Amino acid sequence: MMGLGSAIGAGLFLGTGVGIQVAGPSVLLAYIVAGLLVIGAMQMLGEMGAARPASGSFSVYAEMAFGRWAGFYLGWLYWFMLIMVLGAEMTGASAIMASWFGVDPWIPALVCVVFFAVVNLMQVKGFGEFEFWFAFIKVAVIGIFLFIGVLLIFGLLPGTEYIGAQHIRESGFLPNGLPGLAAGLLAVAFAFGGIEIVTIAAAESADPVRSISLAVRSTIWRISVFYLGSVLVICFLLPFGDIAGADTAAESPFTRILAMANIPGVVGIMEVVIVLALLSAFNAQIYASSRLAYSLATRDDAPAILGVTNRHDVPMNSVILSMIFAFVSVGLQFWNPPGLLEFLLNAVGGILIVVWGTIALSWIKLHPQFKASGELTEVHMPGHPYTGWATFGILVVIVILMLFDAGARQQLFALCVMSALILFIAFITGRWSRDSEPRYRKRRRQA
Repeated sequence: MMGLGSAIGAGLFLGTGVGIQVAGPSVLLAYIVAGLLVIGAMQMLGEMGAARPASGSFSVYAEMAFGRWAGFYLGWLYWFMLIMVLGAEMTGASAIMASWFGVDPWIPALVCVVFFAVVNLMQVKGFGEFEFWFAFIKVAVIGIFLFIGVLLIFGLLPGTEYIGAQHIRESGFLPNGLPGLAAGLLAVAFAFGGIEIVTIAAAESADPVRSISLAVRSTIWRISVFYLGSVLVICFLLPFGDIAGADTAAESPFTRILAMANIPGVVGIMEVVIVLALLSAFNAQIYASSRLAYSLATRDDAPAILGVTNRHDVPMNSVILSMIFAFVSVGLQFWNPPGLLEFLLNAVGGILIVVWGTIALSWIKLHPQFKASGELTEVHMPGHPYTGWATFGILVVIVILMLFDAGARQQLFALCVMSALILFIAFITGRWSRDSEPRYRKRRRQA
């Protein structure tokens, strides 16, 4: 549910129309390609996580494979991404809540940040229960949407007529040709971002191997069904020319389709769902960023104070650090200094490419070691090393497409600047070494 909570945010409810607008119904192919990419990355990450559970997840495995600098780089790069996404999620949620109560947006933002700080400082079991129900509401709404959508397509609701594939026939499957499909792939390539959080959470569970096995399989397929199913319903029920990105709940394709079923108060319902989606993602990302900071501290790649835990074994200082920077990120959203916020947010998409690519490369190198040492479990990725290189190849294709898109090029530029900064810090602080395996074995002996 944490994987679902993080990956199903406002982007599904408000941003789905962007990919459909540029690619038409063929955006389904783009989602399938993105889905195959994430399935490959998650299966490889699941194998490594089940073999050697670690709260630092892919950061730890990058260190094992390529040296200390890689773990330092990937850990802090992903931490930065989570903090920027936290700010965006909370800004969107607080803007909607402020309109409900007629107050300034910073007030609900402050209340929510304090509330989630308390939630994340409690026992992890309580946090998990809270996040489960948050994510469950979103899952239930999407399930209801898909059910109503199918009834509308076949005209089975009172006052509706059979629509079938009428709109798809009118627009054609590729209304903007192959360039539109390529643009659609760029629009949806990072839709599943956040799903990798499941292995961070599973490392803290009672039975990591079983948890990772269940989480990886179920999260991948459920998210694929939710995204592909939602896009398919939208393409069937709305004319291609009427589909676009949405800035408000009223403009969301989900709202428009539910309105076709004559559901009263549908705009208000979708506003509540979008707020819950944003807060759920915010909550899951606070958890992930705090555990990542804690993992970095235990590996001497962050100040030791971040490795301190309270009586519930929660890394309280890491949680507080994430909450402080989350509020700073929210402040940046409201202040919006010229060019800075856009630059920082541009790096987010590029960071996911680095994370997924490093997962593939780490698996290619570590799989033979795990196999030789007998550490492989029931969670494994077949076809080594070809499936790893195939996953990496999809990422290379996405990067090439980004080079030909002006907006996407800005993402790559921002990524390069952030990467250079973190690697420079790694160099001047002495983290540029290859002693990861001895350090890891030492930590295992101490444990």
